[in-house]
Parts: sequence; structure tokens; C-alpha cells
Amino acid sequence: MLGSLPGEASLAAGRYYAHPQNAFWRLIGGVIGEDIAALPYDERLTALLRHRVGLWDVVGEATRAGSLDTAIRDATHNDLTALVETLPDLRMIAFNGGKAAGDGRKLLAAQSDRLRLVTLPSSSPAHASLRFEEKATVWNSLRDALAD
Repeated sequence: MLGSLPGEASLAAGRYYAHPQNAFWRLIGGVIGEDIAALPYDERLTALLRHRVGLWDVVGEATRAGSLDTAIRDATHNDLTALVETLPDLRMIAFNGGKAAGDGRKLLAAQSDRLRLVTLPSSSPAHASLRFEEKATVWNSLRDALAD
């Protein structure tokens, strides 16, 4: 699972998806079939690993005022190709939102024959054009891939 770049709340907490209104933990919990949102952070990560889900970001460094992806400037991207090369059993990468998908798909274009690349609606509270239930329907499409 690749996001774009952690927002201010996540950077301050040193934890992915730390903003209390970000739906990531509820959405991914639905995908893996476990209610992990209320768990301590380390237990959430353990649950994801148990279900073969990893977290990282497309953008490694950037300038940004606030937390919106549209404010990202001077981005330096993480080496996604190197990541993929270290994971020979990796079959799918899901992008949390449009910015992550737009940049990530470009960076992984040479890997697209080997990987399934999935764009998910952003879990961010700033992406309010879809209700939680609508986001969850799309996110839950990942269940079958994780079951394989």
C-alpha cells in the first residue's frame, strides 16, 4: 500500500495515517477482515504484516505547506523499482489516492507487466467526494487478491 506523503499529523506522531479523521485504518481493517482501528499502532502494523500488507510512500521528501497532496512541491520520490526488486513475490501495489497513483504508476511503468497496480480512493478526510461506504466498496475489492 503506497500513499503519497504523510500529512502533518502523521509526521508529528511518527505514524502512518495518524489524523483521527483519516479513514485508512477502518478501510484497511475491512479489507483484511479485522477491526484494527482501535488497536495500538504497533499491533495495527503487526496485523497488516500478518495479512502480507506493507506501507510506504511514493514521495520520500518534499516541500509542502499543510497536508494536502496538491500542495506537494519539489518532490523526491522513493525508489519504488528497487523496492519491487527486493520483493520477488509481490503481485500487487495499491495506491491510496490519486497523487500516489499518478506518481507511482509513472515510477513503476516498467514493472506493470509483473504487478497489478490498483488506484483506491483516498482515505484522507480532504477527499470528501465519496462517503466512507463508497470508499469501502472499492477498497474491499482487494480482499480476493490478499486471499490468493
